[in-house]
Amino acid sequence: MAEDKPITVEEVRSAQECLKNGITLHEKKSFKESIEEFKKAATTHPFDSKHVEDLGMKLKTGSYKLQQESIAYMGCAAVHLNKLIQGLEENQKQEVPVDEALMSAFKGWQ
Repeated sequence: MAEDKPITVEEVRSAQECLKNGITLHEKKSFKESIEEFKKAATTHPFDSKHVEDLGMKLKTGSYKLQQESIAYMGCAAVHLNKLIQGLEENQKQEVPVDEALMSAFKGWQ
């Protein structure tokens, strides 16, 4: 499991970039592509290797529209990125320019 290894600045940057790309694609109504980006973000340094797979199975059993599935994966990716950021050492957090809009959203999640 990835929990044994410390979270790196590069992993946080990668997950953040995937989340931002996914949001952009979602806004353009490219839902399949946005879902793939959100999955990449949520599987960067996974805390539970089956979480994204389990979410996908739950979504498939429901009658959700592709847009709703994209929103679910977006939430998963955002929560995962927040957990990654919280897992960094204080000095590492200074190395990651976290998007201000994301940070303000995360502050309410504590």
